[in-house]
Amino acid sequence: MFSTAEREAIVALIKREVIPAIGCTEPVAVSLCVARATELLGVKPEKITVRLSANILKNAMGVGIPGTGMIGLPIAIALGAIIGRSEYGLEVLKDADADAVEAGKQYIDEQRISIDLKEGITEKLYIEVEAVAAEHRAVAIIAGGHTSFVYLQRDDEVLQDCRTATAEGESADDVQLSLHRVYDFAMTAPLEEIEFIMESKRLNKAAAESAFGNDYGHSLGKTLRGERELKVLGDSIFTRILSYTASACDARMGGAMVPVMSNSGSGNQGITATLPVVVYGEECGATHEQMVRALTLSHLTVIYIKQSLGRLSALCGCVVAASGSSCGITYLMGGGYEEVAMAVKNMIANLTGMICDGAKPSCALKLASGVSTAVLSAMMAMEHRCVSKLEGIIDEDVDRSIRNLTTIGREGMNETDGLILNIMTGKC
Repeated sequence: MFSTAEREAIVALIKREVIPAIGCTEPVAVSLCVARATELLGVKPEKITVRLSANILKNAMGVGIPGTGMIGLPIAIALGAIIGRSEYGLEVLKDADADAVEAGKQYIDEQRISIDLKEGITEKLYIEVEAVAAEHRAVAIIAGGHTSFVYLQRDDEVLQDCRTATAEGESADDVQLSLHRVYDFAMTAPLEEIEFIMESKRLNKAAAESAFGNDYGHSLGKTLRGERELKVLGDSIFTRILSYTASACDARMGGAMVPVMSNSGSGNQGITATLPVVVYGEECGATHEQMVRALTLSHLTVIYIKQSLGRLSALCGCVVAASGSSCGITYLMGGGYEEVAMAVKNMIANLTGMICDGAKPSCALKLASGVSTAVLSAMMAMEHRCVSKLEGIIDEDVDRSIRNLTTIGREGMNETDGLILNIMTGKC
């Protein structure tokens, strides 16, 4: 069904998109860009100017920065210059310690950092860093993907310039997928070629469990395990799915220094694609192979949907990621492709339109909403109950239904995106 070359391309795509990250990927990507500019400069910058697209700015304003106890971009920028190493990718801040944080606070107090909205660009994921020291200047630009450098310059020497072909296509469009191809790959790929996906289970489950004994963010995952909450909701597979998923998000958005496995540039998407499948599989006695295939189905479904949605939009990523986990759960329930397609349609019929109003601790609430819908959609699908083409944006063809979802998120919600940012930046 798949040639060796096709399998290798899909495996490479998954490995490119499902990678470890520490902290929210938007401020971390800014740190990464600062780190690279600093490396080009060769010394700690005297002044850093950061120019960002609206979506990056939106997602970096209210989120905790790992290991700092602080929120927002200034400390992420300062640490990128002080201890950041670009070779770490989205784990660029993993060397941060108390001394680095204190140095970062001083750097901020000295007013060495300027943050501006980049005007006149259409790219939703855009980070431009200009670092200056003495008579020297370095510029680094990330666009299209959270780790995709498209421009590097030191003084008058341009070291790299591929701004006309940003990395969006590089990470996704070179592999053409449909939901059926996603399902077939997950079911038929040799197990040894896809077992690496189990690292997402290890990282994201550890992140969740780290938060059960701490108070990160709003502690939603921990709250769902409380005595009063269990009396209301019960102690079930369903509540454990909610608590594990929310808890990992609590840790990540609250600034815990713990890595998570991201998907398509988002840690929350990686968490949502992973933990509902893991918890359901463990509770139901899934075999190792079933777990591997379920996680592959979930993560690759998310990658496929993101191909047409784009990295960042006004549509909350939990809608996409929970659609992936619903597919994985449906498979573990004994469903085939028909049921998986039904689950996706049920997801789209329910959650389309959930807005992204930036990365922040309350994202845990949205992830909990997404994964609860994922479970409901899977259960409906297993009863062969599916939202029909006569209802709303659902089409008879599941891939067209997905395109309807992503068109709304990519094009229809653009004005919403601007309004959200205006509200967020206009608060006293």
